[in-house]
Amino acid sequence: MSCDLTFSCTGVRGDPYAAGPTLVFRLRIDAADAARVHAMVLRCQLRIEPARRSYDDAEAEGLNDLFGDRARWGTSLNPVQFAQVALMVPGFTGSTEVDLPVPCTYDLDIAATRYLAALADGDVPLRMLFSGTVFTGDGGFRVEPVPWHKEAAVGLPVRVWREMMAQHFPGCGWLRLPQETMAQLLSYRSDRGLTSWEATVHALLDAARALPVAADGGVR
Repeated sequence: MSCDLTFSCTGVRGDPYAAGPTLVFRLRIDAADAARVHAMVLRCQLRIEPARRSYDDAEAEGLNDLFGDRARWGTSLNPVQFAQVALMVPGFTGSTEVDLPVPCTYDLDIAATRYLAALADGDVPLRMLFSGTVFTGDGGFRVEPVPWHKEAAVGLPVRVWREMMAQHFPGCGWLRLPQETMAQLLSYRSDRGLTSWEATVHALLDAARALPVAADGGVR
């Protein structure tokens, strides 16, 4: 008889001691009939399901580049990939709770980060999809797959994500640029004796504002 498993998430928090932004999901795993599990190699895919919550006007504006305007949301509000992680679960009998660490990024080129950055409050609707391998058996040893239909829904508080990011990037954002562009920016900074990247960006913005604007909105 196969080992029937049920997964649920009992909470989520930021890891204050991680080297980079990391969320920790607390997983509860229940094995039917108090079955014995020797170990489990668990894989978890996390998806944002944006259609499962409402949005105010400011949030909708921030999500425009991901999903378009509200008139299109009936077809464009599709799931967004958040993360894919693996975990080795120690042996247990009946049930257990384990921490599932999920490293995060503040790269605004990533759709999930842009989605989270656009939200002011509330919960991020996540679905956790499980797969993997279970080593089980009472009088012996069996190897079974974790069925693909095993999943759990969880709400990630936006507050938890913002506090985690503020710990690692206090008052800052993060921008990824190609190496060639970075080299040009570094040359621009060095030539003008600018002391920081913030001063470099401000100098470029000031120079752009000083350019005359054409009637069609372009720069002459």
